[in-house]
Amino acid sequence: MRNWIRQSVVTLLVLGGMVLGHAALAQGVSESQFLEDLRLGGVQSVTIMPSGNASISSSGVVQVSTARIVSKDDHNYETQLLLDKRLFNELNLARQKYNTEYRIVGANRTNRFLLLGLQALLPILLIGGFLWFRSRASKDVGGAPSFGKSRARQVEKPKVTFREVAGCDEAKEELAEIVDFLKNPTRFHDIGARIPKGCLLIGPPGSGKTLLAKAVAGEARVPFFTISGSDFVEMFVGVGASRVRDLFEQARKAAPCIIFIDEIDAVGRKRSSGMNGGNDEREQTLNQLLVEMDGFETKHDIIILAATNRPDVLDSALLRPGRFDRQVVVDAPDVKGREEILRVHSRKKPLEENVDLKLIARRTPGMVGADLENLLNEAALLAARAGRRRIGIKDLDEAADRVTMGAARKSRVIGEADKRITAFHEVGHALAANLLPLADRVHKLTIVPRGSAAGFMQTMPSEQDHLTRNQILEHITVFMAGRAAEELEFGDVTTGAQNDFARATQLARKMVGEWGMSQTLGHVALIEENQDYLGLGIENRQYSNATAKAIDFEVKTILETCYAAAKTLLEQHRHLMMRVVDELLIRETLNAEEFQMLLEGQELPDDDSSTTPDEPSSLGKGHGFPA
Repeated sequence: MRNWIRQSVVTLLVLGGMVLGHAALAQGVSESQFLEDLRLGGVQSVTIMPSGNASISSSGVVQVSTARIVSKDDHNYETQLLLDKRLFNELNLARQKYNTEYRIVGANRTNRFLLLGLQALLPILLIGGFLWFRSRASKDVGGAPSFGKSRARQVEKPKVTFREVAGCDEAKEELAEIVDFLKNPTRFHDIGARIPKGCLLIGPPGSGKTLLAKAVAGEARVPFFTISGSDFVEMFVGVGASRVRDLFEQARKAAPCIIFIDEIDAVGRKRSSGMNGGNDEREQTLNQLLVEMDGFETKHDIIILAATNRPDVLDSALLRPGRFDRQVVVDAPDVKGREEILRVHSRKKPLEENVDLKLIARRTPGMVGADLENLLNEAALLAARAGRRRIGIKDLDEAADRVTMGAARKSRVIGEADKRITAFHEVGHALAANLLPLADRVHKLTIVPRGSAAGFMQTMPSEQDHLTRNQILEHITVFMAGRAAEELEFGDVTTGAQNDFARATQLARKMVGEWGMSQTLGHVALIEENQDYLGLGIENRQYSNATAKAIDFEVKTILETCYAAAKTLLEQHRHLMMRVVDELLIRETLNAEEFQMLLEGQELPDDDSSTTPDEPSSLGKGHGFPA
């Protein structure tokens, strides 16, 4: 059957090409062009084929006919001619003058009418055949259109359990109730309890939302349907709504089960007011999803899990009770959570005995599960590349530097003058960080270029939820200390402090405009950031020009005060700065212990295997201060 369809389609296309090609050839040359060639002797022979009944009237006019011409240079073409006395006079004159031959032949009326009929019916046949072939191709055995079927993948029994998920104990506790309901729904139904219909997982990218949803299905041992929000929306109107209906129809047959919609913000965005054609495909899909989640048929034990990192753009009807009853936050893990995540991902990776995962967790604040898994994988690659059978602390340190700052640029040739400027800049940051009582302590100091940075200083930040005004001022002072060290030593400044100034200014503006820490402007929030549709922060200004001028003046005052404090601090400890710079120029990298020994006046032990970019001394991820 399918072969017959293919052969029919090919035949139609071939016939259509022949007819269209014939029509194009017949209209290729105009009658005036033919007559000009005839008068100049460029025509060798002419064959005239009258159309219909070829009869000459008293006026000498016959029907329009097709003429096939052979030129003297063996070029063949066709044209349409009007047979009259003038044409025959031209042909007779050309025969006498240039020996041009011409003849009139009878037309095959049957073939001609067939070609004309095919030419007229071809568009209808092609359009009809395309629509029929598409309808046949878009149907499965049951007769339902395949483009309207759900693209969800069904996993009967996921192997992931809560044992493979770490760093989000609170989220697992909330989802454990859903697992209990799916395992024993009768216990909840008998007492009249209604399990939450949907659960929205909210968290930054890489925090483990999808893994957590798989673990819920794995713990409950029920079918698991997974689909992305973008899989619902198509260019054809109604396809998305049809896929939603088909997805829930499959889920009802497999109940109790779990439906997981990843990146639900692709289909669940807030609906428009209708001013710009609000009844579009995406909104129809969302409307169908709302009906399926809390419509008339709500007797089936179907749990809907969804994940997003943009809850602010979701439609309010999607978040009301009865649909997504619960919102579970899967945030970046704390130090304990990071340690648990590292233990999960290091189960199949051999580590050296001196690797302390708790210490690594303390030195990687802000990393989520995907970051930590990537760090361990990079460390494993480094160890394998070096021919080692176990992952050591040096591999983890280099992996952390690669992830945060980029690979070391070993081929870059740096002059002694540039190395010296970078050394003073980074030592300025480091001295301020260790000498100020409330600042974060130094973890690593290097002048090895990585990424776009000529060098950097890393601190081990304290994971505090609240920062005091004095702590923030000391952080700004640390940012300013790099430029202050350059000015003290060289009497001039360089372009290396660009990133420092940007981060310091951002903190100062937040102090004045958001946190109410300005003594001049008082306890008022003046700057408010909103998220646009791209997820970018847009400053919402709701103050006068006079207030804006006062904000700028206050920010400048804070920055100038902190810069002066940094410069004074470094002047008082200039001997320490020179001592650390000399060692840094020799070793190129100093860890926290070596830096502290230099501050205490101790001599560093000889390091035969001096620290290089491939063999760092310890691991850390914190606030970097690239030169």
